[in-house]
Amino acid sequence: MIRDQETMNTLLSSVSRFVRERLVPAEEIVAETDEIPEDIVRDMKEIGLFGLTIPENYGGLGLTMEEESLVMFEMGKTSPAFRSLFGTTVGIGSQGILMDGSSEQKEKYLPRLATGEIIASFALTEPEAGSDAASLRTTAVRDGDHYVVNGTKRYITNAPHAGIFTLMARTNPQDKGAGGVSAFIVEADTPGITIGKYDKKMGHRGAHTADVIFENCRVPAANIIGGVEGKGFKTAMKVLEKGRIHIAAIAVGVAERMLDDALKYAVDRKQFNQRIADFQLVQAMLADSKAEVYAAKCMVIDAAQRRDRGENVSTEASCCKMFATEMCGRVADRAVQIFGGAGYMSEYGIERFYRDVRLFRIYEGSTQIQQIVIARNMIKECG
Repeated sequence: MIRDQETMNTLLSSVSRFVRERLVPAEEIVAETDEIPEDIVRDMKEIGLFGLTIPENYGGLGLTMEEESLVMFEMGKTSPAFRSLFGTTVGIGSQGILMDGSSEQKEKYLPRLATGEIIASFALTEPEAGSDAASLRTTAVRDGDHYVVNGTKRYITNAPHAGIFTLMARTNPQDKGAGGVSAFIVEADTPGITIGKYDKKMGHRGAHTADVIFENCRVPAANIIGGVEGKGFKTAMKVLEKGRIHIAAIAVGVAERMLDDALKYAVDRKQFNQRIADFQLVQAMLADSKAEVYAAKCMVIDAAQRRDRGENVSTEASCCKMFATEMCGRVADRAVQIFGGAGYMSEYGIERFYRDVRLFRIYEGSTQIQQIVIARNMIKECG
């Protein structure tokens, strides 16, 4: 749902120009230094990227799912590290508070998240619990007006920069399933929290992940999201469902960028006294990529519009995440092939995208998890 087309066009134009003029020229710097320059971070905050999905009454832009997807199509046309910096705040880091938090929790945290004053991080994955989120071992034991949290979270995006963590922990040790999990807002400067060293990753340089260790960390009982135990897993699933459409939109944007780069190279590059774009086998790779990008884009818009109408989009969100991220991987592979030897060299950047997009098929629910979700929903509906 697009609420005001003129306003939306202005926003998309601003984001597109920012990506083109500020972010794309900085891609190589970020890749080399593993850091996003502070002036770029400041500009990202000023144009409202940290508040895209936070309601206007809390200082954000309050984008609908369709509007958010359109913005992500544009943000995908540069290094995914830039989106990652604010992605956890507009997505899985803040949406649990927005969806299930109390009015006090929303008033306290959402305005600061919207401006980028603080960054939200989502602490779910553990050394022994990733896709099987219901089996997490981090515990939160009630002690008067606090919960005492112990456990380790792994691969937590933006952990080194977070101001708050949306933490999933087990509050009922007798309930070994999803019903024993609760969600908490944990401020990053709370005693008992240790952030591990930056993970060394295949790609996504400039986007930082690390372990978060909780050792007898005392969290106020008032910080349990929604004020009720046992609802954390449901909150996480609602947040991840929305996030899957978001990631699918990013995958579409990145695929468009890679295809555009490959097309321009094919038109410029000559072999056998003609452009390689004139070779039918190269044309086939370009055409297949174009068709798949188009299909994924249509899926994302449809799922986003359905969600905006209030429909249950569990299946559609998983379809988007699965198809768009797998598609992005195929486009990356074809793009490297079109570039040939140059595609294997760092100076052209396509090899960086090739490594970066591999993560899309893993985080926020791997392809295999999406397959399970889709099939189980189909079977349930067949009933």
